[in-house]
Amino acid sequence: MHIHTLLIEDNLDLAATLVEYLDISGIICDHAADGQSGLNLARHSPYDVILLDIMLPRLDGQKVCRTLREAGVQTPILMITSLDSLQDKLDGFACGTDDYLVKPFELPELVARLRALSQRLSSQASLLQVADLQMNLATREARRNNQRLHLSPTAWQLLECLLRASPNPVSRERLERAIWGDEPPDSNSLKVHLCRLRRSVDKGFTVPLIHTQAGVGFCLRTP
Repeated sequence: MHIHTLLIEDNLDLAATLVEYLDISGIICDHAADGQSGLNLARHSPYDVILLDIMLPRLDGQKVCRTLREAGVQTPILMITSLDSLQDKLDGFACGTDDYLVKPFELPELVARLRALSQRLSSQASLLQVADLQMNLATREARRNNQRLHLSPTAWQLLECLLRASPNPVSRERLERAIWGDEPPDSNSLKVHLCRLRRSVDKGFTVPLIHTQAGVGFCLRTP
């Protein structure tokens, strides 16, 4: 399966080198030469990973990253920049990046990080959504079809775990660890909390979103 990457970089010589090397490595790479163009592409096209410089014309990389996260975009972001101080790195993670690579870097390392990031959704997004179900991590609100869902703390944790993994299934063991760590209560507890979550999320709606996959676990997706 090909990885589809967006590179937002204003150094055209470096961009050409990266696009060529990534292509040789089997990674499809679109390029934007300024922050605003990159933001527009990232908003409207599906990418597996975004490579983002910080010092960009029109819109700097931190603003691009923050805007995407506030919009709920879960695409992993790798900042590639010459800014190498600890504070620069802390600022990058604070605005929502998943990884940080200082220029100059070795191209094989870039590819290795890209491949690792492409295997997951970002944990930095503040808005998680599947179909008409939304979870706003900033405001601590969950809504379906714009109707607010009233969730217990445990149901909230379960829903967040399922949304982050969607559409892939989550095993019973992983859900139990997410809620109770290494000391889960009796084996019936998860079943009880999942039943309550199903009532909150699916009751009264034509299309159920929470599904059981026998022998695998539970998933949140459209049919």
